[in-house]
Amino acid sequence: MIEGNFIVLEGVDGAGTTTHTKLLEGHFQSRGLPVRTTREPSDGPVGMLLRQILTGRIVVPGMRGGRPPSWTTMALLFAADRMDHGEATIVPNLMDGVTVLSDRYDFSSVAYQSTTGGGTEEVVNWVRELNRHARRPHLTLVLDVPAEVAAERRQSRGAGHEMYDDGELQETLGRFYANIEKYFPDDNIVHVDANRPMETVAEEIRHHVAVLRNEA
Repeated sequence: MIEGNFIVLEGVDGAGTTTHTKLLEGHFQSRGLPVRTTREPSDGPVGMLLRQILTGRIVVPGMRGGRPPSWTTMALLFAADRMDHGEATIVPNLMDGVTVLSDRYDFSSVAYQSTTGGGTEEVVNWVRELNRHARRPHLTLVLDVPAEVAAERRQSRGAGHEMYDDGELQETLGRFYANIEKYFPDDNIVHVDANRPMETVAEEIRHHVAVLRNEA
């Protein structure tokens, strides 16, 4: 059996990765093609722990009371979740010929943990090394949006505050994502202007996927 394609959608919070992952899933389903949608943090045991940390339901002791874990601890947890995610979900589906769509992957770890860790070359390289054995995607679509647009979208969805919602941090992350291929020179990365009508963005995403699948 031919191995399935592994496709990742990335971007800052509010870029639309979850929306467009679902739309792309629907596109595959409408054509009767096997597809599996997943996400990171995953729905596995480490991923569920991470989701509780991100929403502030789990904290660690600090000098002034409970606080979120350090960026180093978060980097290690995300890497552990990614290895489990790959072994439990991504690789088995790919081996069965299923296209796997992931809402975020190790690009998020390099962006988020490197940025919160100071953004130095040493920090970036350490986070990359933690994820050295992560299965590489066949295509990564980075959804680019201005910081103010992403902030408006985060506010409009009415979700509770999460660990990385700080506006200044998200601006820094946006600049990091704009040059993400610098840190993944061997990956197939395509930037998509996501500051356009949803269907226009979805159409471009479908085009890039068709090129990957030799259908264009």
